[in-house]
Amino acid sequence: MSETVSRTATKKFVNDPQQFVPEMLHGIALANPNMLRYVPEYNLIMRADAPSDDKVSIVQGSGSGHEPAHVMAVGPGMLDAACPGDVFAAPPADYVYETTKLMNSAKGVLHIINNYTGDRMAFDMGRELAEADGIKVGTVVVDDDVAVKDSTWTVGRRGVAGNFFVIKALGAASARGDDLESLVELGQRVNSVARSMGVALSSCTPPAKGTPLFELGDDEIEMGVGIHGEPGRKREKFRTANEIADEMLEAIVTDLPYESGDEVAVMVNGLGGTPISELYLLYGHVHENLEKRGIKPVRSYVGEYCTSLEMAGMSLTLVRLDDELKELLSAPAEIAARIF
Repeated sequence: MSETVSRTATKKFVNDPQQFVPEMLHGIALANPNMLRYVPEYNLIMRADAPSDDKVSIVQGSGSGHEPAHVMAVGPGMLDAACPGDVFAAPPADYVYETTKLMNSAKGVLHIINNYTGDRMAFDMGRELAEADGIKVGTVVVDDDVAVKDSTWTVGRRGVAGNFFVIKALGAASARGDDLESLVELGQRVNSVARSMGVALSSCTPPAKGTPLFELGDDEIEMGVGIHGEPGRKREKFRTANEIADEMLEAIVTDLPYESGDEVAVMVNGLGGTPISELYLLYGHVHENLEKRGIKPVRSYVGEYCTSLEMAGMSLTLVRLDDELKELLSAPAEIAARIF
């Protein structure tokens, strides 16, 4: 690359944009040498002690740019491996295939897939190739976003921050020795009681593009935005934090629907450019709103779990809990992001 750094609309810590993801993955592995291993040929971050024939291997893959999802969610009690694609791009099918081969265990491999067309295609092809080799593969698709049914890059609902609850539950259940069929059923059950919605206050800038994905006026927000900048339900005028949170919560609560007496986990997830103080401000109002509805928050998650580079905004996720899910979410876990 030339010694002269090209001027872009947004300043970023980038060398060669085409090497942004490999350099990030290399750094994650160097920062966690006893826990993680980096396989550059497949953009693969995996547990250093994986695979193990005592457990099903849990694998995720999606576009980069959503960190800590998913490469920083690899570790004991969570994912066994993650093979991301480039920023906001699905991993190639051969990455999925090679990752599945490397993670094969006597109990099989489980793929967790966010519901985006590119991700579904890559994992479907990777699974078919692995199954042709005699590898037992299960699949759980996450589609927790209530904002829109069909959107850019997806048919049906999008998979967003609710994905973390699927990972956490399946990682804990795999660690206790559950078989592949039971894990698939559990993952589907967690997904069925998880609902999310996001809002953007600003756009974000992929390193290779150098300019924002979309434009928002100073007094505008994108209600229901996707994590790749996809349009949401509508573009609205900026309002108070409580008013924005109330609109999102109403859409989420009425979708399942959640009912008085339910116990829930609540996640207020930053999209990359929102101060933690603002996220806690939002959480406080959401918590009180839920209590007024008779819905009891029993676990809280406030911070960055599934981002969109440096987008200012947040997403809200509710998960209806039962005794087993509460136990699985409380199980020990260790990952690079250190957020559980």
